[in-house]
Formats: sequence, structure tokens, C-alpha cells
Amino acid sequence: MDRFDALDNFVRVVEAGSISGAAERRQIAKSAVSRRLAELEQHLGVQLFRRTTRRMDLTDTGRSLYERALRLLADLQETELAVSSAHGALSGSLRVAAPLSFGLLHLSSAVNEFLRLHPDIQFDLDFNDRQVDILQESFDVAIRIADLEDSSLIARRIAPIRTVLTASPAYLQASGTPETPQALAAHRCLVYTNLPEPAVWRYQDAQGRAGQVRVTAALKANNGDFLKRAAIGGQGVTLQPVFICYEAIERGELVPLLTDCTWRSVNAYAVYPQTRHLSQRVRAFVDFLQTRFAGVPYWDRCLEQHRKAG
Repeated sequence: MDRFDALDNFVRVVEAGSISGAAERRQIAKSAVSRRLAELEQHLGVQLFRRTTRRMDLTDTGRSLYERALRLLADLQETELAVSSAHGALSGSLRVAAPLSFGLLHLSSAVNEFLRLHPDIQFDLDFNDRQVDILQESFDVAIRIADLEDSSLIARRIAPIRTVLTASPAYLQASGTPETPQALAAHRCLVYTNLPEPAVWRYQDAQGRAGQVRVTAALKANNGDFLKRAAIGGQGVTLQPVFICYEAIERGELVPLLTDCTWRSVNAYAVYPQTRHLSQRVRAFVDFLQTRFAGVPYWDRCLEQHRKAG
């Protein structure tokens, strides 16, 4: 059995919705398509379709194989193009996972620019704050904002991610401005819950001494953009990445607080599986992101402007 031909045959059946449709597209006999599909199921020892007299539906195993087969066949095509032509254009699919707020605010424009450079790429984007299993869920690359644990994945740093303490002018006028980190314990705080200890805010003071304060959560949410809007509305003090609230700071809707302290900072990484053959699409996209976000990220410039104004 030619395994690549068997996978191509399987993909054609899925896309055509029937064996007869696949046979027509491949311009071969219906019996040949049916035989190759049966050989693939026998070789794998699984059932790929649930068959009725009217339709063929993928099983869960079949759906997983279809997603992997699409990328495998695309990688094969890309490899052939790269070997046959040093100037072969990038093509095929890229399945990317990214945190919701970062994806919407900063990755969307990057993807649009990348597509202008490589119009034959097809993106499949998943914006979600959960940490996906790249291998199990068949992602090509994921953007993660975290202190990464050791793993079998390759991680390339894209940008530093700083956090900033902010509140609205109206809240500060009504409740006062905290002069020390410990004073935050007496304030209404808006807490991001996708952290191990959401209500413990850690910092380093101007002398580099580490400290922490346990805050009272007046409002909790698992989305930073929601917390930013609540802070703009005067609901309390929030600690969140600068990339979420930088525009509100520039407009004067939020005021940075205790800027002589350094609050929790991490990095944004592009992570992808270790493979002997890294897709040119993945390599090109990660290289592009590193170049685009190189140096001081544009969202951090508002803090420097705030210091100068102060």
C-alpha cells in the first residue's frame, strides 16, 4: 500500500463527501477508491467512517486523521516545491493558537501583513486563553504568554510582556491614590483569574527588593479586556499586561500607579513541536513575528511617555 496515495485518497473522500464523488474527482474507478480506503482502515486497524445507506460520516479517529493528513500532504507538497525551486512561494495551511486578548489586539494585524506577503497561506486561528495541547489538538504553532515549564516543545521568544497597575482618574479622585504596594489591600481590586494565585500581586521595589500584597477582589474575570473596561468605568485598581491597556493610558482613561515598582513580567513565546522537518510555513511565520515585535514593543512606549509627563 502506498501510504501517501492512501492518505490522499482518504482526504478526497472526506472532501467529496462520498466514494463516488472522490472517484470522479480523481478520475479513477469507484472500486479503486473504495479498495484503497478499506486498505487504509485495515492498515491502521480503525474505522474512519460511519457508513449508512445515504451518507458517510467521519468517526472521531477519522476526523483527527483528516486534520493531520491535510498538513502532512501540504508539507510534502511544500517540500517538493522547495527542492524543485529555490524561490518557491509559501503555501498551505497554518493552524495557530493564541490568547484571546493578545490575538485580537496584536496578532490579527500581524497575520494580515503576513498574508499580504504570502497570499497562498491559509490560516486557521484559535483565540482562547486556555493552554492548548499542540500535539493532541494538531496545532502548528501556539503563542504563549507565561513562564514556560520545561517541555518537548521548542519555544522562541517574541516579545517581553510587562504588567502595569492602573485605575481611572474618577476612581482615584473618589478613593485616593495608593502610595505603597501594601496600600492596595484597602482598595477595590479587579483580579484576573487565569493565574495560580490571582489575588497575590508580586513586585520589586525601586531597590530591587521583592514583595507581595494580597488584594481584595471586588471583581474577578478570566479576560483582561473586560477588566480594563471595568477599570475605565471606575470599578477599581487592576494589574494587567501593558499590551491590553496601553491605548487607555495614552487617552488618559487609565493612570499608571506605583511606577517605581516593577510588577510581574513574563514573555510571549511562539512554541511548536520538535520535528526533524520543520515546515517552512512555521519557520517563516515565527521569524516574521520575531522581527515584527523586536526591540521595545510599541505598546510599552506609553509608560515612557507617562514618566516624561510626570
